[in-house]
Amino acid sequence: MSMFCQLFGYSKQADYKTLNTTNSRTDENLRIKQGVLEVRAQMARLGTRKLKFIMNQKGTIIGRDRLFNLLRKEGLLIKKRKKHTVTTNSKHWMFKYPDLRKELEVYRPEQLWVADITYLDTIETNSYLHLITDAYSKKVISYQLCDNMEASSTLKALKMAIVYRKAAIPQS
Repeated sequence: MSMFCQLFGYSKQADYKTLNTTNSRTDENLRIKQGVLEVRAQMARLGTRKLKFIMNQKGTIIGRDRLFNLLRKEGLLIKKRKKHTVTTNSKHWMFKYPDLRKELEVYRPEQLWVADITYLDTIETNSYLHLITDAYSKKVISYQLCDNMEASSTLKALKMAIVYRKAAIPQS
């Protein structure tokens, strides 16, 4: 041991101090990991920052970055759930109508109206917003909010757009 310490320019005391610090850090990391597992047993998807707050309240003082590094090393980080709802299936066996809009050059307002259905995730249920939009100005002409994706709902939005359109045109 003396030969290695002299070779690298360290004293034996510094080598033993490093060894003791490493051992105490390993013991402390094990204790922190046990605390994390206890908290996660009650709240499985608790994030690291909230976990740090709870650990500090229990008397285990640890820094945020050190806790992140420890959890990363131990494989205890919680992965974020991606919230994604698939609403469109374009690869179906049913007839697909051609896109007539590609052939048409839109150069003025109210030359072409387009319909779209947007999915809205609400607390109570799933909702669908049926929109009728002017293709030139991108202005929403009318809409219908309902809990289905039926064509009848889009038709209601279209009828509402026609009523508004007739009301906007001055009668002679």
